[in-house]
Amino acid sequence: MSDLKAIYRTLSADPFPRTMTITLGDQKLQFEKRTWRIDGEDRGLRYGENPDQPAALYALNQGTLELDGVAFREAGDGLVSALTEEHMLQAGKHPGKINLTDVDNGINILQYLHTKPAAVILKHNNPCGAAWDELGLEASLKKAFWSDRIAAFGGTVVVNRDVDAACAAFINESYFEVVAAPGYDPEALEMLKKRKNLRILRIPGLAELDTFADKPFLDVKSLADGGLIVQFSFRNRIRGPQDFLPAKADRDGVLVQARTPNAKEMDDLLFAWAVESGVTSNSVLFVRDGATVAVGTGEQDRVGCVQLTIHKAYTKYADWLSFTEQGVSLYELQAKAEADPEPRRILEDIQARTETAKGGLPGTVLVSDGFFPFRDGVDLAVAQGVTAIAQPGGSIRDHEVITAVNQADPQVAMVFTGQRSFRH
Repeated sequence: MSDLKAIYRTLSADPFPRTMTITLGDQKLQFEKRTWRIDGEDRGLRYGENPDQPAALYALNQGTLELDGVAFREAGDGLVSALTEEHMLQAGKHPGKINLTDVDNGINILQYLHTKPAAVILKHNNPCGAAWDELGLEASLKKAFWSDRIAAFGGTVVVNRDVDAACAAFINESYFEVVAAPGYDPEALEMLKKRKNLRILRIPGLAELDTFADKPFLDVKSLADGGLIVQFSFRNRIRGPQDFLPAKADRDGVLVQARTPNAKEMDDLLFAWAVESGVTSNSVLFVRDGATVAVGTGEQDRVGCVQLTIHKAYTKYADWLSFTEQGVSLYELQAKAEADPEPRRILEDIQARTETAKGGLPGTVLVSDGFFPFRDGVDLAVAQGVTAIAQPGGSIRDHEVITAVNQADPQVAMVFTGQRSFRH
């Protein structure tokens, strides 16, 4: 068994050169490999996606790119790739690819949430919980954590405000692998450093993400045959309530139009669409009061994604009841219930209350990264108490989908984004 554990401690040899150059036509981008002096040694990425995959991090250090009149991010705009020893306040088990790409996707989401203190907790490059709150960062952190306590275990925390002692105390109550923030109060940093394996990153640009949101980067996808697909990075067009489009459609000369969301619903839809930009498609998100309630990721069909996300909401709600009332996870309670009548009674009560509460979904809003091809997914969401929906629009059945929300009692609101948010 010790030999198996060794594969996670063994560092992959790094055969990659110090520099890399990408030439697009007559424009040249020069990159330099990022390494850090840690414990007296020069170290690059710990390893790639898996321990037996060597990997390297490169930072753009020279050159600019402009395509079709659009200027891309430049040298000096670096965030994760700009990390130096100064920014690694504690290296822990110094970071590998997954640690840094999780931080990067947290930044990808937070760039659209700069107006309030916000927190994202990520696992496997997807948010498992996200929240923003005018009350402050601690409130946001707690809401993000309780959105999915189970998935948050071993996750990455990325925030857009400085971490104070109260935030650090909350973070230390659970196991995380990485914390990234624009800064840390001295007391907070001292508290976090007690977790010796925790990677503590200071990324000053997290406090200035509004300056990055409108500038794309060159998004590169490698194919299994060695080929490359390059694209402009996704840019969220929904920056305020005014950017949503009315949900309306015409069929055979008959116009149908959905109710416009109220101010609270608009705020939650705005937040949800920002989080959606960092979720693997097909995906839907349920959100209430500036926090994710359930995040559905990577499904192949739209209605199936809605079904599974509802199931996740019920599971997380039941776990919240079990953990806060009994001090054990839902799965631990289920195991105890197999042999003991008292835990069985408690479990049945939690399950009954979860059903009554519909997994905490009543009063939520829903966003979908692609349009609804049929009304079935909308009908499922409406039955759980959703009050407003945002989706790209553009389906030949938009009129059926709008009719579904108009037939709901009370009537459910809907807006179009006019933009798809697929992420593969």
